[in-house]
Amino acid sequence: MKGTKKAVLLSALLFPGAGHYFLKQYLQAILLSAVACCGLYFLIVETVVRLQRIAEQILAGEIAYDIAKIAKLASTNSAGSDGQLLNAATTAVALAWLIGIVDAFRVGRRLDSQTTGEAPSVGE
Repeated sequence: MKGTKKAVLLSALLFPGAGHYFLKQYLQAILLSAVACCGLYFLIVETVVRLQRIAEQILAGEIAYDIAKIAKLASTNSAGSDGQLLNAATTAVALAWLIGIVDAFRVGRRLDSQTTGEAPSVGE
């Protein structure tokens, strides 16, 4: 398997930037990984805070032990600026992943063509 395919698979299946690490493109790898990590951190923190509020309401007796109601509260979208920040974080993670895959393909093809001394073909 050529380096391009390995890099694309690493970026697609492991984490944004993993393919760039494989291709020794460390700056791009760090940037993609940092954007994805920041977005994921924000998403996880907001989810934990939301679930913690629900747990406090259950313990205070404000919400009954009804799994359907708890699931509905946990899955409702945040309104206002929190919802916009969650959307921005989700978009940042998705874009980092997509850009990582596409750029790993582009860089891998360029590096493969440099090692073989031929121009990259479209079919590879």
